[in-house]
Amino acid sequence: MPRGSSPKRERQYEHIKESAQERGESAGRAKEIASRTVNKERARSGESKTASRTSTQDMSSGKRGGQRSGKGSGGPTYDQLYEEARRRGVHGRSDMNKSQLQRALGKD
Repeated sequence: MPRGSSPKRERQYEHIKESAQERGESAGRAKEIASRTVNKERARSGESKTASRTSTQDMSSGKRGGQRSGKGSGGPTYDQLYEEARRRGVHGRSDMNKSQLQRALGKD
């Protein structure tokens, strides 16, 4: 956890880490999941100095977890697909819609 983080975020981190370990994740992976989740929540609530667009505009981690637990999740958002396409260097991504991005990334 970053220095100066609130007690609430410390509790949230420990809870997420323990939950991940109970699901069978390794200790390292559990720490990573907890850190990423708490950092995203800190960015969304304005507690961090810097924040990426996907951290602040994407759906909250709580909502995403709820969607994953149900049937028929919608999969990644257009913004998430676009960011992945940008990282992979997919040419023509700005002219693509969501289904075209999915095909270009092999996520059919």
